[in-house]
Amino acid sequence: MRQTTLLLALVALVATVACQSTMTSTTLESPTITTAGNPLLAEWTGPYDGVPAFDEMDLDDLKPALERGMALNLAEVEAIADNPEPPTFENTIVAMEGTGRALNRVFTYWGIWSSNISSPEFRQIQAEMAPRLSEYFSKITQNEKLFARVRAVYESDEVKQLSPAEQRLVELVYDGFARNGATLEGEAAERYAAINQRLAELHTKFANNVLADEEGYTLFLSEEQMAGLPGSFQQAAAAAASEAGHEGEYAIFNTRSSMDPFLTYAEDRSLRETVWRNYYNRGDNGDDNDNNAIIAEILQLRDERVGLLGYDNYAQWRLENRMAKTPEQAIELMEAVWPAALARVDQEVADMQAIADAEGAGITIEPWDYRYYAEKVRKAKYDLDSDEVKQYLQLDKLRDAMFYVAGELFDFRFTPVPEGSVPVFHPDVKVWEVTDRESGDHVGLWYLDPYARTGKRSGAWASSYRSHETYDGQQTVLSSNNSNFVKGAPGQPVLISWDDAETYFHEFGHALHALSSNVAYPTLNGGVRDYTEFQSQLLERWLLTDAVIDNYLVHHETGEPIPDDLVAKIKKAATFNEGFRTTEYLASALVDMRYHTVDPEGIDPDAFERQTLEELGMPDEIPMRHRSTHFGHIFSGEGYSAGYYGYMWADVLTADAAEAFAKAPGGFYDDGVAEKLVEHLFAPRNAVDPADAYRAFRGRDAEIDALMRDRGFPVPGE
Repeated sequence: MRQTTLLLALVALVATVACQSTMTSTTLESPTITTAGNPLLAEWTGPYDGVPAFDEMDLDDLKPALERGMALNLAEVEAIADNPEPPTFENTIVAMEGTGRALNRVFTYWGIWSSNISSPEFRQIQAEMAPRLSEYFSKITQNEKLFARVRAVYESDEVKQLSPAEQRLVELVYDGFARNGATLEGEAAERYAAINQRLAELHTKFANNVLADEEGYTLFLSEEQMAGLPGSFQQAAAAAASEAGHEGEYAIFNTRSSMDPFLTYAEDRSLRETVWRNYYNRGDNGDDNDNNAIIAEILQLRDERVGLLGYDNYAQWRLENRMAKTPEQAIELMEAVWPAALARVDQEVADMQAIADAEGAGITIEPWDYRYYAEKVRKAKYDLDSDEVKQYLQLDKLRDAMFYVAGELFDFRFTPVPEGSVPVFHPDVKVWEVTDRESGDHVGLWYLDPYARTGKRSGAWASSYRSHETYDGQQTVLSSNNSNFVKGAPGQPVLISWDDAETYFHEFGHALHALSSNVAYPTLNGGVRDYTEFQSQLLERWLLTDAVIDNYLVHHETGEPIPDDLVAKIKKAATFNEGFRTTEYLASALVDMRYHTVDPEGIDPDAFERQTLEELGMPDEIPMRHRSTHFGHIFSGEGYSAGYYGYMWADVLTADAAEAFAKAPGGFYDDGVAEKLVEHLFAPRNAVDPADAYRAFRGRDAEIDALMRDRGFPVPGE
């Protein structure tokens, strides 16, 4: 595996999981040790160019596999560092691309245990190994001989003779070292490594605290307490309760997939408040799982660390190599949209309050009322019933719709693999082979893990077990999508909300991005955070295309297509509740940026959050989408830290690109625009600077006007 991507993977891995024990100081095993005897290290065999041995996963193998993998990789990079030949692109940069493959296989299993099937036993191993992985990471980034070779190539005349993709590879490899402490010496280097170790522990602890609060606040309710909730939701909740040993009751999990529909439909206001508080107080309950002190220490350590590199604040360091470039530019975008979002919230609350008053409810709209009364407004204004729409949103049919879109735009065909031919880590996981529709060539595999369960983190995400490369023989893709839909009763279809359907398409966009790759070198499969959400956000637009509506949105009982008048209502209400959606998101993004641009000395996260929201003029009726104490995007790792703004940055690109399709002769299935989309925006991955890639697709930079039109907000200057 390529060294830069391995380093980036390590940053994520040591920062996403959780522990409660202290660091163990253990010397790594001898670098002469082999991968023999440990299935987690073994090369992948079997069909489809080899697949992970998920059926051989045993936690007893994890710690020794990590130790052996680290030792092997350190030996590999040391051999490159000690090469007596002058450093060249081939013997240094390309050589590094081939290192760490055994350890990367272990990280695949680690990721499954962490995200999909976590357990107390795994978390104990995480607790011990996260800081040790950070220590190992520092040994590579602070290897002076290795970095000297990388810098020599980076500064050489040879680079000028390389292809543009190879030049970008050199730049990314150099940047991966320089921005992660390789330029430091002596005490500064030691302190940098120590900070990384401590952050690994804190990120891990933060994530597991949130998971503990998700698992520890399940409500089991009676039939009477479920009044107002759709039948499909009640059936799923009853099945979940039965599985948990609460026969005859209904389980409400402390996850968004349970919380959101409950707050939308439940008639019992006091229960809505309970569910709301359970969800939004995750990590903020003043107990052993409280994350406030952890956040404060994380912020202080991040600030100190970037100070060692000469930056004024963490956000300045984080955004330097992203599309936004500076915190100021990211803030400028968010503040351009914020006033319009607040104005829309005022209108939405007034509409909801009017309905509550007309009903004689005798209440003032509170956060736990927002979704409930928004649904009433939706029905009153647009005659649109979300539950009626759900009857046409079957999970399996939506998956088939995604396959259709992938075929039309990318020429991909998805075929189920024979049952049992590919190992899976849970019976719910299904696998499809992806092939080229024209040539029949094998492209990769797609794994789907759709349902919520104990030990699985909440939300939805995509990941890749193997990425595309050709520099040392072709390697095909193993991609996955993961969701947390509530599993239906046996024999019953899973019906989901319109928002969840959009999320389903969104995450599939990430998978298509991975499957489309044509890069030669593994490192080029990485991404720029405020750009990589663009491809997935764009794919959401195909949910409302005629081909999907006409063929896949069919009633789960009658099989009849969704009526034209209901589709018209959906389209008419496309910007409904946009004030809520934009404001809850932007509040989190702005608080994230504030956290990482201020002096964090003595910071009290709860007080800082309240003060920041007050200064922003945050409406009382809406919380941040992710309150600080469960904001895993920025505190269980560093992937989105000072970068949550990236969803909106990407949405500017999304709205602009969607208009390119909308105006094309063939609309969203226009062959010419689709070809440019794949060629410039999906296939190159990170082999091309994102700004250059977008200009190649659109012929110009993206403009914010399309975003404002898209959300029904006033366009600046119009």
